[in-house]
Amino acid sequence: MLESLGALTGSPWIYAVVAVSVLLDVFLPVLPSGVLVITAATAAAAGSTTAAGVAAVGAAGRVAQQVPREVPSLLLLMLCAVVASVLGDLLAFRLARRDGSRITRAIARSRRLTSAQQRLGNALGRGGGLLVVIARFAPAGRSVVSLGAGAAHREVKEFLPWSALAGVAWTGYSAGLGYFGARWLGAGWIGALVSVLALFLAGSLAAYVIRRPPSADAAGATA
Repeated sequence: MLESLGALTGSPWIYAVVAVSVLLDVFLPVLPSGVLVITAATAAAAGSTTAAGVAAVGAAGRVAQQVPREVPSLLLLMLCAVVASVLGDLLAFRLARRDGSRITRAIARSRRLTSAQQRLGNALGRGGGLLVVIARFAPAGRSVVSLGAGAAHREVKEFLPWSALAGVAWTGYSAGLGYFGARWLGAGWIGALVSVLALFLAGSLAAYVIRRPPSADAAGATA
C-alpha cells in the first residue's frame, strides 16, 4: 500500500487529498477516506521512526549527510480530517434542510440508504445523540445522519456538537490504527492490512449496534 501511495504520502498534497476525500464521502460513501487516513498515518509513523534512526546513527558519527524523506505531520493530518468531516456533515445538513423532499426522494431510490435510515432512526430513538458518533463508523451512517437531520429540520446547535465529536472519534481511531499499527507491526503491507481490517471491524460493530433490537427493559420503559 505504501509503495503505491509513496509519492502522495511524501507530498504536501496528501493533506488536500485526505481533506477532499473526507469532505465528499458524506455524499459518496464509497470513497476510501478511512484507508487514506490510515495510509498517511502509517507513513507518518514510518517517517518519524526512520528520522529518529538516522539522527541516532548520525550522532554516533557513522552517517555523513542524509536528506530525510518528507513525511506527513500526524497532528496536521488529523486536523484536516476532522475539519473536513465537520464541514462535509454541515454541507449535507444544509442542503437537506434547504430541500428535504429532494433528499428524501434520493434516499428512497437507494435500498442501502433507505435501510440504513430506518435502522438509524430506530436507534436514535433509543440512544439519542451518542449514536450519531457510532453511526460515523457504520457504512453510510454518516450520510444518513447528516442528510436525515437536515431533512427533519433539526437545529444546527443540536446537530453540530455530535458531528464534531463523531469526526474527532473517527479520525482519532483511523489515524491511531495507522500510526500505532506501523509502530508495532511495521510499515509494510502486514501492518497496513491489519489496520484496515480493524477499521472495517469497527464499522461492522457500529452497524450491529445500530440495527440490534431494543432490549426488553428499554421496550418496557418506552411502553
